[in-house]
Amino acid sequence: MENKSRPGRWHLGASERVLILLIGDILMTAAALFLALYFWAAGDAWIEFSIEFITDRPPFWYYLLPFFWLILLVELYDVHRASNPRETLKGIGLSALIYVLGYLLVYFTSEPNSLPRRGVAFFILFAVILTLLWRLLYIRLFTSPHLLRRVLIIGAGKAGETLVKVIEEQWPPPFKVVGLIDDDVHKQGNSIGSFPVLGNSDSLIEQVEEHQITDLILAISGEMKGTMFQSILHAQEMGINLSLMPQVYEELLTRVPIFLLEAEWIVRSFVEKTHTSTLFQLSKSLLDFSGGLIGTLIMLAFYPFISLGILLESGFPIFFTQERLGRGGQTYKIIKFRTMERDAEKDGIPRMAEQNDERVTRFGWFLRKTHLDELPQFVNVLRGEMSLVGPRAERPQMVELFQKEIPFYRARLLVKPGITGWAQVNFGYAGNVFDTAIKLEYDLYYIEHRNLLMDIMIILRTIGTIIGFKGH
Repeated sequence: MENKSRPGRWHLGASERVLILLIGDILMTAAALFLALYFWAAGDAWIEFSIEFITDRPPFWYYLLPFFWLILLVELYDVHRASNPRETLKGIGLSALIYVLGYLLVYFTSEPNSLPRRGVAFFILFAVILTLLWRLLYIRLFTSPHLLRRVLIIGAGKAGETLVKVIEEQWPPPFKVVGLIDDDVHKQGNSIGSFPVLGNSDSLIEQVEEHQITDLILAISGEMKGTMFQSILHAQEMGINLSLMPQVYEELLTRVPIFLLEAEWIVRSFVEKTHTSTLFQLSKSLLDFSGGLIGTLIMLAFYPFISLGILLESGFPIFFTQERLGRGGQTYKIIKFRTMERDAEKDGIPRMAEQNDERVTRFGWFLRKTHLDELPQFVNVLRGEMSLVGPRAERPQMVELFQKEIPFYRARLLVKPGITGWAQVNFGYAGNVFDTAIKLEYDLYYIEHRNLLMDIMIILRTIGTIIGFKGH
């Protein structure tokens, strides 16, 4: 049979989309800064827009305003959120609100007439307008149906069903799924979710040509027939992209599909990817030390007020300590401000914290909502027992329980636990084994992909959660 190689449909991966978003945002904020300077000068009868005005009139920190704006947009660099008009409007609106409140706080605590009101107001106005226009243009251009990849999923078993469910829950859709291919005769003519099983390996090339397929996703976790292997190779020779189901699952959910992986994956793939460079380790240690020092100073500043609130409602003790497992399964004592009633576990049986836990006091609820109860953990960071970013520290008894129910659970002990983490910013409290498994998927994704930029992004998202009063 003659191979007919054809060019694939143009499409952008997640990293390319993030880069386009960032470049567009930088251009928009630069334009906003220029317009703000121009209208700032135009609004003053005593000065005019000129090079001298740009170099002499604004203070040096004024040119950092675009940088602060980009930091506030960090959550909108999630490609799925950036493709959703509602999430885009909400994200830009919240960023503008935080920006205004932050500047007002600085303005009213500074000396009178020492800070420019007009210049900052113009920048915020133009930054919001231009960023919103750019983001809506991005949605219009890069989520257009004719640019979506046309996908055929190979495998209609458990892995294929899981992937279909994930895709159907995404909006807007990440790509156009035409259907599935499977050699099981019992699946022929059926549907998985809303997508039909179109045929078997013998008809794969025919389906690729008929439906103008650009991508194949391999979702076969068991043994593959030789004919299926040959058909996939033929499709690749035609220029069709091939992705593995775990890879697509991670791209869509930023989680690792722990229930669909073979045991050897933890050694052959995952452990290999967890090795980090010496530069990253040094940078993370420096970030932990500086962050731990600053956090400890903040804790000392809040200590008188927090301790008074705890004492007035429920008395001593102020702090709560508990044994947790750190890196390599080493035990240590975690420190927090107490948010529960005294003797919350009178029967001595460890219990998982719940989202609306009845044991939490009223003042403890406030501490949890604002994450102020976590402040003493910065002492753990300075001791080297924890990191700023990592999986949530868990009790030895709960680890023993979870590792019997959840695959690869102890893999989270490959790194130090963190005050915040990828699972914490993407998922709430885990009140049962199923939720704990989802959080583990986020934790393993972090361990596999961690880098300094990811740590900084998680810290910024955590700050946004605290400002938004979204704690649990």
